[in-house]
Amino acid sequence: MISLADIRTAQERIRPYVKRTATVRSRTLSEMLGANIYLKLEIFQTTGAFKVRGAFNKILVELDAARKNGVVAVSGGNHAQAVAYAGKLLGCRTVILMLHTTPRNYLDATRGYGAEVIQFDDISQAFAKAREYERAGMLFVHPFDDPLVMAGQGTLGLEILEDVPEVTDVFVSIGGGGLMSGAAVAIRSQKNVRIWGVETEGADAMARALDAGHPVEIRPTSIAKTLGAPAVSETTLGIAKEHLASITVVSDREAMQALALLLERTKALTEPAASCTLAAAMRMKQHFRPEHHVVLILCGGNLGLSDLCEYHAKFLKS
Repeated sequence: MISLADIRTAQERIRPYVKRTATVRSRTLSEMLGANIYLKLEIFQTTGAFKVRGAFNKILVELDAARKNGVVAVSGGNHAQAVAYAGKLLGCRTVILMLHTTPRNYLDATRGYGAEVIQFDDISQAFAKAREYERAGMLFVHPFDDPLVMAGQGTLGLEILEDVPEVTDVFVSIGGGGLMSGAAVAIRSQKNVRIWGVETEGADAMARALDAGHPVEIRPTSIAKTLGAPAVSETTLGIAKEHLASITVVSDREAMQALALLLERTKALTEPAASCTLAAAMRMKQHFRPEHHVVLILCGGNLGLSDLCEYHAKFLKS
């Protein structure tokens, strides 16, 4: 488990390496949902997503080993770029294990930061290979099941409280649960805020785990590829049980409709893994009143043009 003190320490540690992203109120969305709606614009974070927070926190704590033996990570895209970028800045060799189905823009960006990329057909194979590298001495930066990674991601929650001290509700996407865990601990350790978890159909490992009472293996099929963890961990499941008000599972079509709305009305281009928070808030609008202050975490914006066009044609054209 992680504590508020862990997250505050992480904030000081990573401050020189990450951006402090803005949280802005949207008049349009506020009118639509009947409450004060804010967007946490992590899409403008370095590498385009929140993942650099956890990557830097983990590597900085174990920097001597990372520089000596290198760093390895498994990722569907955003974590890959984060670890590659952190490794480049901190002088570490990085090896990133990705799937053959990873979109080209993620591959190009990861290699652009100097990482060696090895691709696999199955995510389980990638994790097994990462453990081999770890046994050989490399520092394994897990995408979510690591207290240092979770504490780094939680720094985003501290910023939300600073920018919207009156916050009543936060919507957060869940892949493996690292961001949810860090943000929930950071916020609810200081204020009684409702944390609403969000997943997409086909990337709903946490919802299934909560139903079963234990982590469940899934084969992700959603277009929200950066939510495609094959399972959550016992730790992130425990934090979800303690802190989440609920989980809303939206369809890929709903996520794309929300993505289009965000792009057209707020000019923010997100991934489906981020726009799904708006889709969930629209479903949950009956829980809001005019005095509520609702933050939607837009966790990432690394959507390639080809994928955007493909998803638009599939889900939004009549």
